[in-house]
Amino acid sequence: MLYICVTLTNNINIMSLLNTLTKEWKSGKDIGLLLIRFIFAFALIYGHGWGKITTIFSGQEIQFMDPIGLGATTSFYLAAFAEFICALLLIFGLCTRFASIVLIINFLVIVGLHAFTFNDAFEVMEPRIFYLFTFVALFFSGSGKYSLDHLFFNKRNQ
Repeated sequence: MLYICVTLTNNINIMSLLNTLTKEWKSGKDIGLLLIRFIFAFALIYGHGWGKITTIFSGQEIQFMDPIGLGATTSFYLAAFAEFICALLLIFGLCTRFASIVLIINFLVIVGLHAFTFNDAFEVMEPRIFYLFTFVALFFSGSGKYSLDHLFFNKRNQ
């Protein structure tokens, strides 16, 4: 008799847990988008964008590749814009789709350069591919409710 009660209680708890884990959470997608935007954009600024911006403002000589034929300095400025300014826009969720497009183009160039010019192994390209497809996903999903895009441009707020 005790076994039946414990089994029924455990099944009810498991079913309740499964129900909770599989139903749509009210703000879950928006919190997920906020975390993705913040973590990937912060990592991009910290690892790449900040160094480029400080190089620009310090007056140091710019030594950079010219992957698309615009000149090394122009390429560097475009990469700095993408990896600092556009990443900053993503953190705040402002102009998210525009920033995502710029970052997608930036990472298409980076992945193409590493894949076809440098013939790098997948292990080297893997983080760049993660960045690329994270920004593709943000382009399609938008910034979510916890963003300045939602605050300024959501039609329900007007």
